[in-house]
Amino acid sequence: MTFSIAARCARTGQLGIGIATSSPAVGSRCVHVSRNGAVAYQSVPDPRLGAFALQRIDAGFWPQRVIDEVIANDAWAGRRQIGIVDAAGRIAGFTGAQNVPWAGHLPGAEHIAQGNVLAGPEVLEAMSEAFVAQAGDDLAQRLLRAIEAGRDAGGQVEGQTSAALLVYGRDTFALCDLRVDVSEEPIAELRRVFDWYEPLIPYYARRADEPDVVRYKQYLSEQGHARTFGRPVPVTRGPRAGTR
Repeated sequence: MTFSIAARCARTGQLGIGIATSSPAVGSRCVHVSRNGAVAYQSVPDPRLGAFALQRIDAGFWPQRVIDEVIANDAWAGRRQIGIVDAAGRIAGFTGAQNVPWAGHLPGAEHIAQGNVLAGPEVLEAMSEAFVAQAGDDLAQRLLRAIEAGRDAGGQVEGQTSAALLVYGRDTFALCDLRVDVSEEPIAELRRVFDWYEPLIPYYARRADEPDVVRYKQYLSEQGHARTFGRPVPVTRGPRAGTR
């Protein structure tokens, strides 16, 4: 009930996943990324197995061996779907025979697209083509454009309810970790959030090493990015008894 793309950027070495599905909160179950690899574990996912697969990638095992190991010890492997890319750009995919059609995976250069309950194989083809066509952009932008292309090619026959975007660079923290947990058009909402947030991606990476950098609002202003922020709300509840 999901379509996703796991990929590595040959230019920057960044790794990440873009994903969308008909159910809520897909980013909490199916997306596993580190600076060593990216694992999309979907369809009827067991998050524990997704986390284990990423641990094996972190330990240096190749993607195909990781998939072989995971499905060999999973009684429900026929209902799983997995796409993996590692820091060397190696890829592997698996679509269990019990996935709801249309289901499949499509490997490409340093990326792999996969999905189930799709309008057809053209969804994955559109995702792969969009990813390759934007080779000069940063990885997060390419992943988002890929799932936009998948949606525009038909996406899931049930529609989409949630979407997520997760990208890692050389550090142990995410460069970009954005989610839309419930929406009638989650990919469009993810696009809105990403476009708002994108200028801050290098800022927060820098601030990890330079805590005295200017505040984010000043940074955005200096970079010429106008943004609207939340405003204080009226206090409608007084302090609890005994807290003064």
